Amino acid sequence: MNHFFKNHRRLTSTFNIFGSSNLSKRSRALFSSFASDLLEPDSWKSMEGLVRCKANYVPLSPISFLERSATVYRERTSVVYGSLKFTWAETHQRCLKLASALSQLGISRGDVLYHTCGNQRNGEKGDVTSNLVSLRCSVLRCSSIILLLVNLFISKVAVLAPNVPAMYELHFAVPMAGAVFCTLNTRHDSNMVNKTTYGGFDLLNLMALLPLAPVQAVYEYESLLANGHSGFEIRQPESEWDPISVNYTSGTTSSPKGVVYSHRGAYLNTLATLFLHGIGTMPVYLWTVPMFHCNGWCLTWGMAAQGGTNVCLRKVTPKDIFDRIDQHKVTHMAGAPTVLSMIVNSEVRDRKILPHKVEIMTGGAPPPPQIFFKMEELGFGVSQLYGLTETYGPGTYCSWKPEWDSLPLDERLKMKARQGGAASWIGRC
Repeated sequence: MNHFFKNHRRLTSTFNIFGSSNLSKRSRALFSSFASDLLEPDSWKSMEGLVRCKANYVPLSPISFLERSATVYRERTSVVYGSLKFTWAETHQRCLKLASALSQLGISRGDVLYHTCGNQRNGEKGDVTSNLVSLRCSVLRCSSIILLLVNLFISKVAVLAPNVPAMYELHFAVPMAGAVFCTLNTRHDSNMVNKTTYGGFDLLNLMALLPLAPVQAVYEYESLLANGHSGFEIRQPESEWDPISVNYTSGTTSSPKGVVYSHRGAYLNTLATLFLHGIGTMPVYLWTVPMFHCNGWCLTWGMAAQGGTNVCLRKVTPKDIFDRIDQHKVTHMAGAPTVLSMIVNSEVRDRKILPHKVEIMTGGAPPPPQIFFKMEELGFGVSQLYGLTETYGPGTYCSWKPEWDSLPLDERLKMKARQGGAASWIGRC
């Protein structure tokens, strides 16, 4: 068995033990260093005179992508959602303040965060309806989210939300506060979500239960964020093997399984995904992949790495896809084959001529070759991949070869539909 997977099994077992409410807070605090001892290579220690120090080593973390973009792409647009727009400098400041506010509420290193989203339309502000109740919690309200800070033996913060700006900000703010981010699948029913949050309530009946829940405090999101400090000192990971997020499998064949992502893994897979798909600097990315799915295939962090623009889309419809591409000059997007089918089968009145070729990555079961042909007719360039939650998203990729361009159409489309071989970052299995 590959040494990575053997160690991964040990780490998963360690995390399950770590998640037990029987452990003391001090015991849980030892998890990071224990996991590091299991996984970090020691071969460098055998080299005479070589000492690891700050001059030659820093833990890899996607947090650094945001810090860089706040300087290099300071005035460029980072997030768009309806009438809302932020620059990278503003997003950096908002994430710092949010991290500061979370720490003031008691979130500390190693805590795993939960939040759930209510109803919001593009750019609107207003009340939200909540679908989550928990034991002993503080509630953070805004037009986008309700964030629950659960103060139990295991503090957890998880997100149940569509692709809205708050969801994007939390991908950075939570690890900047030293905590672990957990995104929940919005397609799961209440029983399935309960299993992943260790809850004991029917989430669909929250409105009746919430007044009776022992909520400690309610905070308005923007007001809480404003009370945070922009000079907050980021709690960088003590080890690059520290967990940055917990993602759950779809649960289509069995109960959802938790997968721990490390800062190192998220950093490397982010760069690898950008490299493999040719996503250069300052792309405009349309969010048709749920951010809860493998942290958006790690492209939540990837857009920060390249100074891109995140065009948030709460509900995926063909008309909204074409409208956003036309309005924001989208260059890249991604989605399951169902998204491609939705586009090619859309009403003619909902379509618009694309301003340029839009690259789209699709993953999952290969769509029929005709789908690729129709997508190309509409002006999209489609690349096929496949992945797992356990591989941080994309794991195989169909690397296109120039000589295939001269193949007959049927053969070319068959090649296009192949899921390809292992991506370069997967290594030996």
